[in-house]
Amino acid sequence: MGVTPVSVGSEHSLSLSILRALGAKRRLAMVHFDAHCDTGMGYMGSKYHHGAPFARAVEEGLLDPKRTVQIGVRGPMNSNDIWKFSHDSGVRVVSMDECVERGLAAVMAEARQIIGDAPCYLSFDIDCVDPAFAPGTGAPVIGGFTTREALQLIRGVDGLDLVGADLAEVSPPWDVSNLTSLAAANLVFEIICQVSRAMGRRMKR
Repeated sequence: MGVTPVSVGSEHSLSLSILRALGAKRRLAMVHFDAHCDTGMGYMGSKYHHGAPFARAVEEGLLDPKRTVQIGVRGPMNSNDIWKFSHDSGVRVVSMDECVERGLAAVMAEARQIIGDAPCYLSFDIDCVDPAFAPGTGAPVIGGFTTREALQLIRGVDGLDLVGADLAEVSPPWDVSNLTSLAAANLVFEIICQVSRAMGRRMKR
């Protein structure tokens, strides 16, 4: 044991298997950057898909919803209840509009307060970044973060006890001039830096 995984690529259902390993003995907190909550229910006959991993993680007792923060959620919905699971279970959902109104520093300060000293998973969906900066993804939504703001968000997790992380939903075939891959590579570097800092703090305990 003692492994702190940082996973890259694929669609967002990859997070569930990682959370099953990391959350097998204790529930985790989570900070989740995404245009979508990914706490949906059934789709095309299955409840296991890229729009639902975190609902399943809460149901399986892997995530503590009251110590989970989802940041950057936005866009049109085909149902008023599409993110009902997040709200009903106690997840803190911070919409993109709220991020703009309050500022990123205030949003991340609240996230750190909610998560506290709990072991925390970081999940970053590249579609939280505006498609002007990251077009190569399966569910792009306009009105997102710039790449500079994305760096601020990841740096804003400093101090959390990160026990794992992922960056998901990059699709190189849909990319333009490697913009998304470049953004993702730099964001993964920042995530690794934060995970390394958290590991260093644990070693000193």
